[in-house]
Amino acid sequence: MPSKVIRRCWPLLVVAPLWLAPLAWSQSEPPPARGLPALGDGAEMSLSEERRLGDQIARTLYRNPDYLDDPVLHAYLQAIWQPLVQAARRRGDLPAELAERFAWEILLGRDRSVNAFALPGGYLGVYLGLIAVVSTPDELASVLAHELSHVSQRHIARLITRQNQQAPWVIGAMILGALAANAAKNVDIASAAMAGGQALAIQSQLNFSRDMEREADRIGFGILTEAGFDGMGFVTMFDKLQAASRLNDDGAFPYLRSHPLTTERMADMSARVPELGTGQRPAQAGPVTPYHHAMMAARARVLSETGADRLRAQAATLRQSQGPQQDATTLGQRYAATLAAARLRDAALLSEGLRQLLAAPPPDPVARQALDWLHLEALLLLPADALSPAMRDDFIRLASAAIASDQRPGLLLGAQAALRLGPDAQRQATQRLQTWTALHPRDALAWQTLAGLHQAQQQPVRAARAEAEARLAHLDAPGALDRLRAAQQLARQQPQVDHIELSILDARVRQTEALVREQARETR
Repeated sequence: MPSKVIRRCWPLLVVAPLWLAPLAWSQSEPPPARGLPALGDGAEMSLSEERRLGDQIARTLYRNPDYLDDPVLHAYLQAIWQPLVQAARRRGDLPAELAERFAWEILLGRDRSVNAFALPGGYLGVYLGLIAVVSTPDELASVLAHELSHVSQRHIARLITRQNQQAPWVIGAMILGALAANAAKNVDIASAAMAGGQALAIQSQLNFSRDMEREADRIGFGILTEAGFDGMGFVTMFDKLQAASRLNDDGAFPYLRSHPLTTERMADMSARVPELGTGQRPAQAGPVTPYHHAMMAARARVLSETGADRLRAQAATLRQSQGPQQDATTLGQRYAATLAAARLRDAALLSEGLRQLLAAPPPDPVARQALDWLHLEALLLLPADALSPAMRDDFIRLASAAIASDQRPGLLLGAQAALRLGPDAQRQATQRLQTWTALHPRDALAWQTLAGLHQAQQQPVRAARAEAEARLAHLDAPGALDRLRAAQQLARQQPQVDHIELSILDARVRQTEALVREQARETR
């Protein structure tokens, strides 16, 4: 690989293990009898080493412009993810030590391709394209359960241990090829980047083995159904992938090039479903309703769009959509069109979309809450002077409810609204966010939002400290240290020095300096 290419792409080398665990759907075999040792047993990489490696990868991904922390979609994913993690613990598939020491965090990527991947240390990546394409939450849950099983069984640690015997630059070439192909949706780019006998020789080692896939299927299916999801989600997801594999792969399904589907694998999953028995699947499988899922799939489609023309086409469908709202599909279509109008700042189309959505609200409370969040989000995207009197009334009502919310999307939307509402609302939102960040110190977006509130209230020291905490939440110790030192300097320049705040800052500076040294050692 030319040296200038290495220098230009060097930051991407840190995420080499990202592609060790793509959404892998290779041929499966008959499941082994229960009680046999898991393939993950005896992995040479320790839990601490794997978590540190995962943190290094996550630190790089947080800085990627395609990383997305959308509170609404994050809450939706957590409604699926947390039941799966809890089910894995109940079944004994996720040991207590692993559950406590790994991150178990989902990172959302702003990409229209259909992909999900497991990372070392309990991190998972999910692209917007995957959320947009699945028809039911059970299908999405089947993907997450499969990837969860790869992590819980230490498959990634085993692969990394094996690959440590390879030259790092060779592995880097392979990874750069995968990243380049995914970004450009061009298989030829990958072929060029991976040229060379050594890179091609290790390609097979970057994929899960057939035994690992079999184990991830078996355990993932058990986790899925234990969590209350319909086991048919595995089967119907396979149907989607099989249909896609029959078409020319244009890059929308990245993993299909290296993980072809087979009828045997689909048959194996189909055979598992009757084993559940007719009385073991709930009538409404899983914790996410069809209405809520339709809205979130629509949201993923819109947020993955980067061109104004496609957003305009989406929003324009509101002009033809005049009938009563009767089903989840129609709800999703109108949600997407209304969000597109909001992103375009088109007040007229936005008003029409909200009118259609509110004329026949969804029947379940979770979906109605998501509709309220969309309503407030849309009003926030419009300039304050563009709101009609009725819109202003709605804004105040929705913002007040959001500030008092105990749910992350509402709380963060309410904090943004408080910046418009004035000092009283800002003080209330600040108190709420301070409580939230004390309970959720890894919530970078909450810290950053809190910094904005402090800045609006002429509290620069607290704002700088909150910015530092946001950087720490994204594992950026050097960036956090810069902001903490800036906060120290600001604190000493205040007319009246707050000695308590200054002592807190001094302690955080010492802690963060230790983290900076530790991260420096890890990257040597």
